[in-house]
Amino acid sequence: MTIHHPLTLAFGLLGNIISFMVFLAPLPTFYTIYKKKTTEGFQALPYVVALFSCMLWIYYALLKQDATFLITINSVGCVIETAYLAIFLFYAPKMARISTVKLLLLLNVFGYGLMLVLTHFLAKGEKRLKVVGWICLVFNLTVFAAPLCILKKVIRTKSVEFMPFPLSFFLTLGAVMWFFYGFLLKDYNIAFPNILGVIFGIVQMVLYVVYKNAKKVLLEEPSKVQELSDHIIEVMKISTLVCPDLTPVVLQPNDIDLIEVVLDPNNIIKEFKTEETKEDMDDASTKV
Repeated sequence: MTIHHPLTLAFGLLGNIISFMVFLAPLPTFYTIYKKKTTEGFQALPYVVALFSCMLWIYYALLKQDATFLITINSVGCVIETAYLAIFLFYAPKMARISTVKLLLLLNVFGYGLMLVLTHFLAKGEKRLKVVGWICLVFNLTVFAAPLCILKKVIRTKSVEFMPFPLSFFLTLGAVMWFFYGFLLKDYNIAFPNILGVIFGIVQMVLYVVYKNAKKVLLEEPSKVQELSDHIIEVMKISTLVCPDLTPVVLQPNDIDLIEVVLDPNNIIKEFKTEETKEDMDDASTKV
């Protein structure tokens, strides 16, 4: 590995440590899947995309030949994401299993294989490195833009339940580490997307401060709503996960009042008696 600056080692090592912690973040989700023996409403898309991202960066790092830290963390990422997908496929229902296998074949086998073949035969030397670098750059930009759906959700619901501060902090910190690693290597394919990552991370932390004491409009009681919110948090990962088009159950204040009436036995009795009184009055009027 060619080290162009003494700090390159430090930033690369810190980037590896932070990214490794983020790779392990979905463990509670898969523990829930293991405990319940079903994937329920969880989706495999974030982990398929994460695996593709790791494979893509490994290929780029091998071509570059002086980005060893990219190889180490993404190799670990490939192992972890493969384990996640294996657990998902084992416990997923038949239709979810079939769709996940199709997605893996389409993106990670056919798509990745086609890219390897085309870049190998149609580009040579530095040109191939530039082409693969641009592919990584564009892919990383789309991944870093993914939290926009979470930011929109926070503003709409005035709740930071889907955007915990520690996660936003580590997203930003990881982006800073990888930015300086790419900058010191003079590799802007690595550095430039992480500028966007830093910006979005700061915006997330600012929104957290603004809305942390705001009144929540989400009902915390139903377990499925809570599990879905946990899964939305899982897909907000550093540069390896993308946010799927998930729409959690967002309850308006009127809906919450209605649910409280349904859940309160006293209110149910009152409503029932009211209905009985109305029926008696209707019968009396009919007899008259």
